[in-house]
Amino acid sequence: MSIKQWPASERPREKLLSKGPQSLGDAELLAIFIRTGLPGKSAIEVAREALVKAGGLRSFLNLNLADLSGFKGIGPAKYVQLQAGLELGRRYLMEKFHKGDAISSPQMSRDYLTLCLRDKPYESFFAMFLDSKNRVIHHQELFRGTIDTASVPVREVVKEALKYNAAAMIVAHNHPSGVAEPSAADKSLTEALYLALGMVGVKLLDHFVIGDAEVVSFAEMGALD
Repeated sequence: MSIKQWPASERPREKLLSKGPQSLGDAELLAIFIRTGLPGKSAIEVAREALVKAGGLRSFLNLNLADLSGFKGIGPAKYVQLQAGLELGRRYLMEKFHKGDAISSPQMSRDYLTLCLRDKPYESFFAMFLDSKNRVIHHQELFRGTIDTASVPVREVVKEALKYNAAAMIVAHNHPSGVAEPSAADKSLTEALYLALGMVGVKLLDHFVIGDAEVVSFAEMGALD
């Protein structure tokens, strides 16, 4: 049966309009992007099968265009739409940072950095430069590869902080293994950054370690007091 023949209260678009996007399941949300089904299958059935095949929504959204070639009903146009949606989400969160105090909402920082770093296949060291009111001036990936004091030159981080006239910084890096537990190298790097940045009047507000299902905050651990 076509989705158009379903009761209005069960159709994804109508359900979203009446109850909000949070009321939809993963397959229903994905079906809105897919729009049309296949002969004998509705868009929701196509979406559900894709999610099962990929191993869940997150795994599906991390597929590249070549990977999607094995998914019927989901071609390049749908891939472009999904990637655009993900990027809009990232930019939405960053725009909120630029308009407000990044530190008054630690969860916002955590959410944004998780979105940026969690699924990268390599270790990425990311920095956010803040003004005196804790608003984001600039953000970027500074280094990639093994994260320690050798591969993340503390001096270069300090130079970037001075370049943007930052009053404070939040840094983060991911663990592709999925385990967020900080290593000895992570702790050593955090201490070195805290001391070096402090010497030039820049406060290191937090260092997040992004794992698969967990994010560890050095500030919450009391390591930056």
